[in-house]
Amino acid sequence: MKISQNVRHWAAKKALTAPVLGEVASDKLVDLHTTIFLNKADDDRREQRRAHLDDFFEATMDAYVAALQAGYPEAEAREITHVQANFDFFNHGWTEMMEIPGDELEPHYRRYEEFFTDHGITIDDPLGEFHPVDGIVDAPSTPGKLEDPEYENAKAGFADDVYVETEDGETMRGDRGEPEDVDPTAAPGLDEDAATDDGTSTA
Repeated sequence: MKISQNVRHWAAKKALTAPVLGEVASDKLVDLHTTIFLNKADDDRREQRRAHLDDFFEATMDAYVAALQAGYPEAEAREITHVQANFDFFNHGWTEMMEIPGDELEPHYRRYEEFFTDHGITIDDPLGEFHPVDGIVDAPSTPGKLEDPEYENAKAGFADDVYVETEDGETMRGDRGEPEDVDPTAAPGLDEDAATDDGTSTA
């Protein structure tokens, strides 16, 4: 998958793993992700999906932290959560919200199969053990979109590795390495002036 990585992503990592700031950061990042992906949906579908996405993204914040704790670098931990989201979008037929085409779901799963297996995650069950005890809000599916999918917001051809786009627009494989002295309050949502550059990959 192709994602961005800049100081705001490192700030989000620090914020989400901080004892006190983590909960606040999670709430802000959930709101941001829900907004980003709803903006890819048709106007008349957005409110139908909002509560579902809020619940789903809240659970993926826990998956992100678990991946970091398991030793995955920041870009891969974040990509894991985006792969989970794309599983969910595919299962609902929300092809316009997908970041990767449907035929690349399996290769993405295989790359993180160890993590997914450890946590009971499958394409059909994107949250696995991260599924909240009280469940997540349902939302209407659009299965007809899977009959002749267009994946209009998906970027194909990045299934073999995590590809990071830098602030300069350069695309490279793998994690860039964490810079020093990152301020966690610079995370999107905590710094109200901060916004993601590609609108898809904050945490």
